[in-house]
Amino acid sequence: MPHRAHLFSLRLGHAFRESCFPYTRVRFKGDLLAGLTVGIIAIPLAMALAIASGVPPQYGLYTAAIAGFIIALTGGSRFSVSGPTAAFVVILYPVTQQYGLGGLLLAGFMAGCMLIVMALFRLGRLIEYIPEPVTLGFTGGIAVVIATLQVKDFLGLPLASMPEHYVDKVHLLAQSIGLTHWPSLVVALVTLGVMLLWPRLKTVIPAHLPAVVVGALVALLFNETGYSVDTIDSRFSYTLPGGEVGQGIPPILPSFQWPWNQLGADGTPLTLSWDLFRDLLPAAFAIAMLGAIESLLCAVVLDGMSGKRHSANSELLGQGIGNVVVPFFGGITATAAIARSAANYKAGAQSPVAAAIHALVVVLGLVAFAPLLGYLPMAGMAALLVMVAWNMSEAPKSLHMLRTSQASDRWVFLCCFVLTVLFDMVIAITAGIVLAALLFMKQMAELTRLIEITDTSSQPGDKPALNTRVFKVTGPLFFAAADRIFGELTHYCENGKTIVLDMDQVRLLDAGGVSALTKLIAHCQSSGAQLLLAQVHFQPMKTLVRANVEPVEGIFRIHRTLGDALHGASR
Repeated sequence: MPHRAHLFSLRLGHAFRESCFPYTRVRFKGDLLAGLTVGIIAIPLAMALAIASGVPPQYGLYTAAIAGFIIALTGGSRFSVSGPTAAFVVILYPVTQQYGLGGLLLAGFMAGCMLIVMALFRLGRLIEYIPEPVTLGFTGGIAVVIATLQVKDFLGLPLASMPEHYVDKVHLLAQSIGLTHWPSLVVALVTLGVMLLWPRLKTVIPAHLPAVVVGALVALLFNETGYSVDTIDSRFSYTLPGGEVGQGIPPILPSFQWPWNQLGADGTPLTLSWDLFRDLLPAAFAIAMLGAIESLLCAVVLDGMSGKRHSANSELLGQGIGNVVVPFFGGITATAAIARSAANYKAGAQSPVAAAIHALVVVLGLVAFAPLLGYLPMAGMAALLVMVAWNMSEAPKSLHMLRTSQASDRWVFLCCFVLTVLFDMVIAITAGIVLAALLFMKQMAELTRLIEITDTSSQPGDKPALNTRVFKVTGPLFFAAADRIFGELTHYCENGKTIVLDMDQVRLLDAGGVSALTKLIAHCQSSGAQLLLAQVHFQPMKTLVRANVEPVEGIFRIHRTLGDALHGASR
């Protein structure tokens, strides 16, 4: 089917090939403007998301620059912009706490390899099978966790670390609320207020840019008047290759380094071992799954905005390559960011060149403006992430779904939401998909019905024999429905009776259905009844043939039409 080809195609640089040949000066102008716009947007976001993931801010810039450039040119969505995203925070932060930067980069490398394997196996089409309540549930849960993690810096609480479990985090924050640092709170509120009020001006400048600038100015005023407000300069330090120690962000390009030679949680380089790979495997799998879901959802959103078609498997391949390469330059996990990608398209992007230019803008910001970035206050970064969390939660959409959807969708949403907040995103998605599948099978099984049509089954003047009862099955005969349907028929199987079963409305018969049917045939044989099937379609007949279900003389036969079955019953 041509309209579904994008779900199965796979080629390196699909989006670049599709959109850049031919490539004109007018298109470059659109890409340049969009790249500059999104690059400026990405700089504070990349820093804030790196901090939220437990690493210094420069690693977020490395991610946006390197992964953003590589994925743009190798992926399958022409308007997607990749970099650090808020969805990963709940996975990356625990890995950083336990294994340090080295473990985080190694997990990202492993996840990139998994994404490449997923692309090679053409698994991009599986995005179709993730129900919306699952997506809304775990993104809403992630948003709650991210917002909770920002309370410490938002209030300026003097907490050295946070507990591992969510309930313990909330308990500690509640106990520490009396230690609120009012200058930090003022900075956070001013930053948040600007982000909320700025859109009313209806300018093209994104709200978070003036917000962080105003927040930085307020923090500078506090620091100049003796009220200390924590900033990137005061929180983070770095050591240059020559041994020089500086504060804030190093104004140099990232250099190549083996991820496993980076520092672990104990401050020493990791020791590469099978045990380490095994320990990081669950986190890497979670990163890969979330990266695939986030990237493909972003591509679907952009398709809806632009009317274009992405290549799902090509996008997974590009994401995998980007995440395999970026850890060697200090970059954390990257995926397509919906907000930045939408801004990219709205700013006039024409091709993946816009996302590549965005990456170069981030590099320029890192090298040229690192001293200025050091003035950004931690409370302002926290306020920025609170707003990011609110936007990614899609709360209005979730509330609408809860009001208007059926009970099964609400249960799936609540399951994913609660499990994401209290436990783990992988557990939440797995449980949500399993629950959604079970509820769907229950609904489908309830749609399969057995209807007696003895009085209406024959043509005029051709009545069924007196010892014959005719039934019609409507709906699929899979394992969840077949036991009930064939079990109900056993009540009509008496000595000398004939049961005619019209299968015209049965398009699916699985192994469970075959098993239930063979039990019914055995029951007919023991009770002296006869079972006749009529109008069996291709798939059910194929399944019966493969299962070696054969006619039994005087007990079980299959007829082409209902009329043939009725004549057979009368004989």
